[in-house]
Amino acid sequence: MKDISGLTIRHNFQPGDIGSIVYLHGVLYAEEYGYDLSFESYVAGPLAEFATNIKTREKIWIIEKNNKIVGSMAIVEYSNDEAQLRWLLLHPDIRRRGLGKKLIDEAITFCQAKGYSSIFLWTEDLLAPAANLYKSKGFQLTEEKTHEIWGMELTEQRYELKL
Repeated sequence: MKDISGLTIRHNFQPGDIGSIVYLHGVLYAEEYGYDLSFESYVAGPLAEFATNIKTREKIWIIEKNNKIVGSMAIVEYSNDEAQLRWLLLHPDIRRRGLGKKLIDEAITFCQAKGYSSIFLWTEDLLAPAANLYKSKGFQLTEEKTHEIWGMELTEQRYELKL
């Protein structure tokens, strides 16, 4: 565990964590971007599978403040060569502290140590601050697709970083 100005980061799941992370995603994306309930299912299924079958080349970052989950991020093994960055979200109360940059740096270091040749992630064009963060760390936009998802028409974007 690491303490970053009142925040604790841990790398193990505890009872209630899956629900808390899904809840945080559901509520914040609904409030900030208007996503509907289907987004929670999109987060819940893969997160539950990940939590119950975590591999040595995968890692979760669970950010807490006063014993309450206020953020998360994970590296998921997509293939032998590719890692996927997933579930990066910080509660508005802890944003703009450089924590997102620190988390991305830790994810990159972890992926290099585990022998991945690249990291990719999916985001939406609505999330310009997130895209700017990824680009600042060397990720490049490699694909876009526009379709109806989470109750609206969105353009999903795939970013990739070669290691």
